[in-house]
Amino acid sequence: MRTAIYVVLLCAPASANDAITRLLDTKGNVSQRADACFELRGERSPAVLAAMRKVLDVDSLRACAGRNLREAGALAELKDALAGENPDVRALAARELGTFGRPDMLDALSKAARDPNVMVAASAMQGMAEYQIPAVIPYLIDLAKSGGMVGAMALRRAAQFKNPAVLPVARQLLASSDATGRLDAIRVLADLGDASDVAALQKIAEKNEQLSMTGRGFGMMPGVDLSKAAAGAVESIKSRGR
Repeated sequence: MRTAIYVVLLCAPASANDAITRLLDTKGNVSQRADACFELRGERSPAVLAAMRKVLDVDSLRACAGRNLREAGALAELKDALAGENPDVRALAARELGTFGRPDMLDALSKAARDPNVMVAASAMQGMAEYQIPAVIPYLIDLAKSGGMVGAMALRRAAQFKNPAVLPVARQLLASSDATGRLDAIRVLADLGDASDVAALQKIAEKNEQLSMTGRGFGMMPGVDLSKAAAGAVESIKSRGR
């Protein structure tokens, strides 16, 4: 450990040496190491960034180190963390990378959105939701096709761009057995659909179909009336004269 710290310090500005030593000292208490992390905020030297990447694996220092890496624009370190073994680290890296809004990070984030760990996948979608550029739309649509929680998140975000490219996926989900996906599809069609969608929506509107919120993390919230939502979508389409 002493050798590793010494090598890191060789590349660090003299003013940061002490803080890096305290940050990496596993014998120090949480408060001492956290103070060192805060002291290094704003530093961008390779030695500081390497130290921050290292302590991402420490639960008590992860949030501080992640913010420091983001504020330092440390894309390489965060991308490396996104490919790490610790799911908590991958999740944090995905969220932080998304804040940059860089097109060259979309491949890595969309891959993370398919992570088998739900927390990582949701965090990657959270990161992708930060993008305000059309370049993200194809990635969102591709994820939406997979259905499930991530697919629903991707569909909702893609629909916010008001891009008709999302319609084929929404129509596919409308005909699926996934009630949550169907509700999201109805909402998309209400905003972007046309007369060709009316028949399928009316068919749902004629049924008394409820989407239960039980077991979906919404506590005792009442179910959602799919039939009513479909009827509302029909009215929205007709009001647009499409």
